[in-house]
Amino acid sequence: MTFNLNLKDLQPYPFERLRQLTDDIKGNSAFSLIPLTLGEPKHAPPQFVVDALTDPQHIREALGTYPLTKGSAELRTAIGNWLQQRFGIAVDPEHEILPVNGTREGLFAFAQAMLSGKSDSYVMMPNPFYQIYEGAALLAGAQPLLVDNQPRLDFQQDFEHITETQWQQTELVYLCSPGNPTGQIMPEAQQQALIERAHKYNFIIAADECYSELYFDETQPPGSLLSASKAMGNPDFSRCVVFHSLSKRSNLPGLRSGFVAGDKALMAAFLAYRTYHGCAMSAHHQAVSRLAWQDEAHVIANRQLYQAKFAAVRDILAPHYRLNEPDGAFYHWLATPADDRAFARELLQQFNVLVMPGQFLARSNNGHNPGSGFVRVAWVAPFEQCVEAAERLARFAQSG
Repeated sequence: MTFNLNLKDLQPYPFERLRQLTDDIKGNSAFSLIPLTLGEPKHAPPQFVVDALTDPQHIREALGTYPLTKGSAELRTAIGNWLQQRFGIAVDPEHEILPVNGTREGLFAFAQAMLSGKSDSYVMMPNPFYQIYEGAALLAGAQPLLVDNQPRLDFQQDFEHITETQWQQTELVYLCSPGNPTGQIMPEAQQQALIERAHKYNFIIAADECYSELYFDETQPPGSLLSASKAMGNPDFSRCVVFHSLSKRSNLPGLRSGFVAGDKALMAAFLAYRTYHGCAMSAHHQAVSRLAWQDEAHVIANRQLYQAKFAAVRDILAPHYRLNEPDGAFYHWLATPADDRAFARELLQQFNVLVMPGQFLARSNNGHNPGSGFVRVAWVAPFEQCVEAAERLARFAQSG
């Protein structure tokens, strides 16, 4: 029996590695378990989405039709209107927008459609990173090219070590801003420098912007790769696509709904791939997604919940840890005084709080794993649980 030979190159997902690391630990029974590892929003979903999803007549009608891979015109128009209002960019709903079943599915499938299959081609990605980028590259027959997020650069990526040959062999660049796990926003100037290189070296940029609506300074919301493209005189978004999702923005991770938008030539090729792939979003999910993209009140309320949590836990943790304060997303990339794996084990054993060792989210690059010495703390639990977890983290620091 034969399989895709590239499957052998896939590494265990971080949560499997964490399970193996902590499988022998029984958390302190004096405390209830507070897991802060998975970036799964726990705030309430919008009630109007729940109501629409449970409307029997609507469901009955939607289940009786094959959904369009391209998505309904109404959904694509709603997304286009949102992009215009949010980022000030005019995106053609007919040719430059496609729905995807969450950014995870879309980011993976995009690489399968766009990469040449040449064994010496590179897919550039941040390090640490969302592991889908790596898996997508490997299963498409390409090699991941890691670009470390450097503490000396405020956890921005360091592109200076990339050689001329590596740029020439790069076919796809994954970006993530605000970043997972560091929460840093990539400056527009850096995005534009990459767009210039994309034209010079003939590669594509895929920007994962699923955290774009979670930020802490209301006067400086994160921009988009597409707005950076427009600002530099590339209004047709040549070589640029962005991925957005309702998972974090609207607390709808179970809906599996997002979109990709950008360069219409890339969108046409991706639509052709998706038509054969059979990944059309169901009609009733398209309909409720349209409602979610048309409403901002629930997004603002959601963001305020995260802002309140971060303000509370920051005050508790700051006296005890060297905090990297994020620009966006819902993580603290917390520096640990000892090995991050040992830190996670001891924290679980003593205080029943579970965090993700940073080295599980990164790969060794030039002899160093940039995730070593950090843990990712996902502040997705309810406010009271987050405050309790922060207080336990403070006590843990004092006990050491």
